[in-house]
Amino acid sequence: MEHNPAAAWLAQAAVAAEQQGAGNLLRVVLIVMVVGCVLTAWLLLRGYKRKDD
Repeated sequence: MEHNPAAAWLAQAAVAAEQQGAGNLLRVVLIVMVVGCVLTAWLLLRGYKRKDD
């Protein structure tokens, strides 16, 4: 198995994406997942913040 540099891998992925179509559903799912992870992390980390008086 040969090693492909990251730039070549990204170029191949872009060509494959153009051939397969827009993939709007996947984009929406990924965006919702990232926003959900950020919101969950914010809510969890907010609970650990305590004021030491």
